Formats: sequence, C-alpha cells, structure tokens
Amino acid sequence: MLGRMEKQQGQGTDGMKTALIVIDMQNSFLHPDGENFYAEAPSVVPNCLALIERARERGILVVHVAERHRDGFEDFEDTHLPTHCVSGGFDAGYYSGFGPAAGSREIEIAKRRFSAFFATELALFLREQSVERLVVCGVKTNVCVRATVQDAFAHGFEVRVVRDATNSNRRHLAEASLEDIERYFGHLVSTSNAMGLLE
Repeated sequence: MLGRMEKQQGQGTDGMKTALIVIDMQNSFLHPDGENFYAEAPSVVPNCLALIERARERGILVVHVAERHRDGFEDFEDTHLPTHCVSGGFDAGYYSGFGPAAGSREIEIAKRRFSAFFATELALFLREQSVERLVVCGVKTNVCVRATVQDAFAHGFEVRVVRDATNSNRRHLAEASLEDIERYFGHLVSTSNAMGLLE
C-alpha cells in the first residue's frame, strides 16, 4: 500500500483523484461524412487530444464514452432522433486519434442515452478507482455533455467542464447549458486550467 506521503496515480496536488471523461468523439459528429456532423465540431479536437495526451503522460484514467445503438431493434431514443451511431458502422466508430489506447489506463463506456451514467457501469467503475473529480470534454455541450455532468453531480462527483473543449451546433443552447453547469452542477475551466488538474 502506498504511504500517506506518496501520490496515487491520478491524484492531484490537492489530493483529489481525477479522471478525464471524453464524450462522443466519433465519426458521426466529427467526420465531414458523419450523419450528425456540424461545422463547429472539429474545432474541439485539438484541445480534447491535448487533454488525453496529458492524462496519458500522467497515468490518469481516461474514459472514452461512445454513443452506440443496435441495428434493427427498437430504441426509445429514435422517438426524438433519427437512427444514429449504429454499432459496427462508420458513424459509431471513433474519430481519428480518439478511443482507448492499447496498454493505457483507458476504458470505453458505450451508452444508449445522452448521459454516460444512465444504465451503464460508469459510476460503479469510477468509485472502484476512488475517483472523486471528473474533467469533462467532448460533444455536444447541450445534450450528452450536459446530461452526463448533471448525473455526475447527482452521483457525488466534483465536475470540471473544459469550456474550450466542448461545443454544439446550437450555440445559444450550448451557452445556456454552460451557464447551468457553472451555476448548479460544477465549474467551467479552460484547457490550460484543466491541464493543471490532470496531475
């Protein structure tokens, strides 16, 4: 067992163990041929990749969240959205540079709803790793990012959303969501500030 003076992997200078949550960085949203592509989406790629690289350098847990739906089966999400991110298809695949790296402290959480916590093992897994704080990036701010952050707060995690590493095709909704997150569920940070949390 580590002594009190030794830092565990992913434990910052404030003693709080942190994980990086990367949401829906998939072809569907980021590739120009993706079914849900929007022009602003690729602008978050450099900052998200920088955060992942920092986490890898520091041995910090990275959770890659991916939207995945089964082909040919009823899915309640289809009542509001067209069928999308079908498992095994191009759109469900990770955009270039994203996804768990072999031999690293990275996992995948596949989800069928907006929140990465709903009907997944994410909360259980994070608790088993003694994670207390989440740094969150990815797309889209007003949908899957916001839903995940709200559930993270409900599960008792401290949340930091990287403002310049998330966006949406509905800018006014993205801004409103960020305001809600800062007011009710967590705090907003820049990529440079987030780097300091990934220690």
